[in-house]
Amino acid sequence: MMPSLLHNTVFENITDSNGAFTRHFHNTYTIGLTHAGLFKSTKERTSCDAYAYSTRIINPQEVHCGDSYAWQYTNFYPQAELLIDMYAQLYGERKLPLFAQHIVQDAHLYTLLKTFFHSVYAYEAPMESETKLIRALSYLIRTYAHVNRTKVPDLGDKTAVHTAKAYIQENLSEELSLDDLSTQTHLSKYHFLRVFAKDTGLTPHQYIIMERVSRAKELTLGGRSLAQASVEAGFSDQSHFIRSFRRMYGYAPKELLNKRNFILYPSHFSR
Repeated sequence: MMPSLLHNTVFENITDSNGAFTRHFHNTYTIGLTHAGLFKSTKERTSCDAYAYSTRIINPQEVHCGDSYAWQYTNFYPQAELLIDMYAQLYGERKLPLFAQHIVQDAHLYTLLKTFFHSVYAYEAPMESETKLIRALSYLIRTYAHVNRTKVPDLGDKTAVHTAKAYIQENLSEELSLDDLSTQTHLSKYHFLRVFAKDTGLTPHQYIIMERVSRAKELTLGGRSLAQASVEAGFSDQSHFIRSFRRMYGYAPKELLNKRNFILYPSHFSR
């Protein structure tokens, strides 16, 4: 399932481009990474070379062209409305963020976008991909958009986080999304992610995985098989549970079957 923020968004991953790109424009943004090779990019009257580890940003309807030489790149074409919404959540007013630099050499931005692209192409959970998208675009807008920057105050809403945690617990075996959690807390996805991370130190996806591992551990200690426990806790399959458990605890969940070493307290002693 594709994250809802990316509905109808085009992605392209090209490993070896050689040739000229004629003058053209898009109604969307163009945001992409150069991994290797060279792209001589021209936007309006400004020309710049895109080398490895650089980011390329083209605003909607900006005419651009260029020449590629063994160019390896990944692009996506987010709708203007997505960045308008992002700007509104960051600064409290709806404006189209515009970027004067069309080639940016910024290692942190490159890493954020590369992590997001990998998430999409690896078909990670939609919540995980959306979180990585929001992190990348938030940094891009805050750092490079030429706009009025009156920041919206942080919303440290403990009630919203408590509501989200309760909803997660009640629906742990279901497929959860950022849409679900933001609806339950009456916050935008952007504000919800910030408030949740501030309170827990985790993304919602990380928190859900940890809760599912904990639930599956209790179920296993209570007598369920590993396969039963993983399904009841909300994992898509047993292997996902095993990998997540090992990362969290440092040993395989099959060790839980050794009743000499593990006790579910106090239920183990309940009458």
